[in-house]
Amino acid sequence: MTGLPGGRGPDEFGWPGWPPRRQRAGLDGRPLAEELAEARDSPDGEARSAELERIAARADATGDDRSALDARLALIETYLLDGERWRLVEPVRRCLAAVDRRPDLLPSGGHETLSRYRRYAVEALLGSPRGGLDQARALLDDFGAADSATAAELHCRIADHLGDEPTARSWYDRWAAAPAAPTAGCVGCAAVRRAELLAGWEDWSAALDVLADVDPDGCTGAPERGLAAGMLPWLRVGAAEQAAAAHVRAYQRHQHERAGFAYLAAHLRFCALSGNPVRGLAILAAQLPRLDGAHDELAAMEFAAAGALVCGLAVAADLGEQRIHRPVYGQRPAADLDVTTLGATLTDLATGIAGSFDARNGTGHQSGRVASWLDERGTAERALADPVPLPFEGPDDDRPDSDPDDPPEDRPVPLSLAAITTALDRRGDQYVLDATDTVVGRWGEALIQMRRAGERGEVLHVRAVASRRLPADRRAEAYAFCNAWNQDRLLPTAYVHDSGAELVLAGDVSTDLSHGVAPTQLDVLLAAAVRTGSAYADAVAELP
Repeated sequence: MTGLPGGRGPDEFGWPGWPPRRQRAGLDGRPLAEELAEARDSPDGEARSAELERIAARADATGDDRSALDARLALIETYLLDGERWRLVEPVRRCLAAVDRRPDLLPSGGHETLSRYRRYAVEALLGSPRGGLDQARALLDDFGAADSATAAELHCRIADHLGDEPTARSWYDRWAAAPAAPTAGCVGCAAVRRAELLAGWEDWSAALDVLADVDPDGCTGAPERGLAAGMLPWLRVGAAEQAAAAHVRAYQRHQHERAGFAYLAAHLRFCALSGNPVRGLAILAAQLPRLDGAHDELAAMEFAAAGALVCGLAVAADLGEQRIHRPVYGQRPAADLDVTTLGATLTDLATGIAGSFDARNGTGHQSGRVASWLDERGTAERALADPVPLPFEGPDDDRPDSDPDDPPEDRPVPLSLAAITTALDRRGDQYVLDATDTVVGRWGEALIQMRRAGERGEVLHVRAVASRRLPADRRAEAYAFCNAWNQDRLLPTAYVHDSGAELVLAGDVSTDLSHGVAPTQLDVLLAAAVRTGSAYADAVAELP
């Protein structure tokens, strides 16, 4: 790809850089890869998606399979970054069809990444009613024997989504027996997903048995995801103290993280069923603004249903007059709603979304789930007489990255902002934190930004921007420089951003740390990123 192997570079769901090659020109005489480079560097949002779709269509029309694949992979990345997973199905389907015709289009390791995108597309249709389940089944039909665990899991979850528990249990058994595959993701997370299904079937003890085998430090989502999955099972089997401790610890993380929204419904239900309406209202008030921006209708439905349950319990506890602020959203004005009114509003929202799912699915299962959650009010009211005590939360417990004990230098732990800044402090580097929790510093001729990316903050993303700018009329020279750099050096992945008046030369380094990173390893990664980013900026400064 001329001048831009990998567009903006590997981002949260970035794609490996392509080797330099000649490209067919677009209708305006420019190479398609050049148009794709500009589209990738454009701001996030609908305009970028529309431009990528246009480039893919133009590549199809000219028979340029590689550019069409590049554009659709960039489109998939855009949808993932913008939280529009429901739109993945068509570009994923087109990419799969292209690779079936021409397997040589993908680089080494690309087939695994594309299979992971296919999984995301199927999961997205379970989270949103804006696509048909027949599309999900069509994508599943192409999974090979090597992906039997992933296929069995997704078939299980589709059946469960429809309320067909016998079929879901049959697929569950195949899933549990199948060997793990790369597309199935982390082994610990797969076990937690199985426990969540078992809990949904009210197999409390079985769910806890599955969670007992999960490594608490096995991935960046652990242990909080497992704790959230275990809260209600522990409560149901009488282990109330363990359930309360799990809630407090897991919520410390989930209250802040974008991916944590999906677990808030479990926290709200725990508060209601453990007889803690005050705690439940506090969580509801703090997290209600996130409901409007939810990227997953299923998570929004569950949050609304659980929030309505909390409101119902609060009314029974004579807290119905308490007011909770609901911020402005679109044409809806801001308002301070009393708990009774808020509960009715959330009930309407949950039942409305459930009805959309059921209309798509041809069943009444999701409406039945919402109704069953709301019917738990009687159980919650009985818990008011003997509420489950909650562990004390210290003043620093709301900091997701805090850890009272320094981990051993050789033990992997989830990537955190604190770990990045601590590593830079050990080096004696000067840096600042911006409003997005991105670490920014200047090393020689390079402005370097470091941040956590990915759904769970498991990707270390480092971007180096050269201080020197080039005039726009030196575009061909800038692309040639980046191509030469990417051919001769591993890091960083170099590219050109055309701002209109001038050219910005930048480079990216992304490292997937899904299984954690030891402090000593993080030291090495950051040192390499700073060193190679500085060398890149120095090389740009030395251009004629």
